[in-house]
Amino acid sequence: MSLSIPKTPRITNRPVYEKKILPYIGKNLIKVFVGQRRVGKSYLLFQTIQFIQKEFDQPNIIYINKEDVDFEHIRDYRQLVDYAEAQKEKGAMNYLFIDEVQDIEHFEKGLRHFQTDIQWDVYCTGSNARMLSGDLATFLSGRYIEIKIYSLSYSEFLLFHQKENDPENFLKYSKYGGLPYLINLELTDRVVFDYLKNIYAAILFKDVTARYDVRNVAFLERLSLYVADNIGNIVSAKKISEYIKSQNQRISVNIVLDYLQYLCDAFFIFKVPRNDIKGKRILEVGEKYYMEDLGIRHALRNYRENDIAQLFENLVYVHLRIWDYEVTVGKLYDREIDFVCDRNGVRLYIQVCLSLADEHIRKREYRNLEAIPDNHRKVVVTGDEYVTENVKGIETWNIRRFLVEFGES
Repeated sequence: MSLSIPKTPRITNRPVYEKKILPYIGKNLIKVFVGQRRVGKSYLLFQTIQFIQKEFDQPNIIYINKEDVDFEHIRDYRQLVDYAEAQKEKGAMNYLFIDEVQDIEHFEKGLRHFQTDIQWDVYCTGSNARMLSGDLATFLSGRYIEIKIYSLSYSEFLLFHQKENDPENFLKYSKYGGLPYLINLELTDRVVFDYLKNIYAAILFKDVTARYDVRNVAFLERLSLYVADNIGNIVSAKKISEYIKSQNQRISVNIVLDYLQYLCDAFFIFKVPRNDIKGKRILEVGEKYYMEDLGIRHALRNYRENDIAQLFENLVYVHLRIWDYEVTVGKLYDREIDFVCDRNGVRLYIQVCLSLADEHIRKREYRNLEAIPDNHRKVVVTGDEYVTENVKGIETWNIRRFLVEFGES
């Protein structure tokens, strides 16, 4: 028996994730797709289902979507196990797909049950980092694989929308972001931002307020707007607390820290610590924050051309994360390196700037990288359209080319 999956508008494959998923199909590991609401986790479940249907003869596929009322009766792990076991084919591999698994009480106990039986191949999605990683680490102790899903990369945006890599379409991507459902909408401010405001509300109230029983919702909203305004700037809980105090409100530093973590856990923002390059240690204060999706930022704070330098940094940061780089902000004495990137034991340094036309800016950006006392790869990413020069081994990339070509190799 194979249960059909819901009809979808169309599924455009995302090869960057396909490469991460395929090696684990049929393996005795729970596959967990995590990411912000509406980044396409469900479609990656469907993509995986389609692959299994092509590769195997009449596979038994069981699909549960906790956002569908047809499955509202599955409230806890016992009901999950009972439902799945009733659909199971004995003597065969059973492929179980669970969308938004964190909405099932004590879901981790159900996943542990399936993991002990080699006839189950389980895939699930979730929208809360702390709940998933904490509970799964406790109950499955290394017997699961977590795959982080992001909004569409620039390359995927062009593919999904069937557009060319040109300045006009780069502007649309920078302005409207990469949530996959945008392919079904007219790319205008009114239409897109109305949709994204609803996504923001769902993240704030369902994934944060309800899940953590947040009392001061007004402050949570102000905090999310503050972070959106300050992407790429050094932020501290103490600084935020003092700012709120200047507005005749009192919010403790601990509350600020808790609420920032809630927003990170919902994949709304990324916290990026600073890295003391010379001391070879991660600093505990002065982190930066970036948005998962810039379109949501602009739905909350109108798109402003003056912010383009911040947007460039955000775009480069998320691109690096999509390609599995661990990213920190570099500090070398009084100099700042925008991104220190590590992957598979290899390090990379990146500076991001709007333009290198000004000689002072050009010297500063290259000088910061030249000062790093090692021979790791160094790159400057700029908005300048025509870039040819390399300076003392430092590569220079146009940002559109960087977002299309950089990462896989």
